[in-house]
Amino acid sequence: MRRQMNEEFLANRVPASFAEFLDPGKTALIMWDFQKGLAGRSSNVESMLSSARRLVDAADEAGIFVVWSRHILPPMEILPGPWLLWLMKKQGVDRPEALKPTFQAGSPETEFLPGFEPSAQHLVLEKSQPSLFFETPLDSRLKALGIRTVVIAGFATDIGVEFTARHASAAGYFSIIAEDATGSHTPEAHERSILFLKSWVQVANTSEVIGAWQTSRKA
Repeated sequence: MRRQMNEEFLANRVPASFAEFLDPGKTALIMWDFQKGLAGRSSNVESMLSSARRLVDAADEAGIFVVWSRHILPPMEILPGPWLLWLMKKQGVDRPEALKPTFQAGSPETEFLPGFEPSAQHLVLEKSQPSLFFETPLDSRLKALGIRTVVIAGFATDIGVEFTARHASAAGYFSIIAEDATGSHTPEAHERSILFLKSWVQVANTSEVIGAWQTSRKA
């Protein structure tokens, strides 16, 4: 009897189909860093934005909870050491005092791309780390709504998208990466990250995600 109960309990822990993973009432869409200084620099920017636009429009139509991240860094003097080192590598300088301020509040690079401004019913969360679960209220917002799956789109696949998907798993959420609605600085970085993510979470294309939402609505 105990074994039978355990089997039934375990069977209910994982959705039985792709459509069940994407139940509109239990799914949120995370639009990751669709900003001029980030997604605007993707190697596949045009195709990524086309897919992402379809995704967010379909989410709104299906009543999916949509969350946008907005990357804003604090003043340079209070950035943690590892971030300073990362920026030194990015800017090609050998000492922290040579760094140029970047992604400061109000700067053009922090603005959302034209056509990708969040709607009034969407949630916008500012962050300064490559995970939307770190030091933001995302987890409590998702739990309040009974969300169990997050669909992630945006830039960069190998940094914030992957970090957030990993963190989501640690927090108890299923993740689905919208492969054609994500991108990175190079095609190689994108593909390398997608290959890893396929071994850990689910990866699908935008049409598959939208199809699952539409199927759920008709059921």
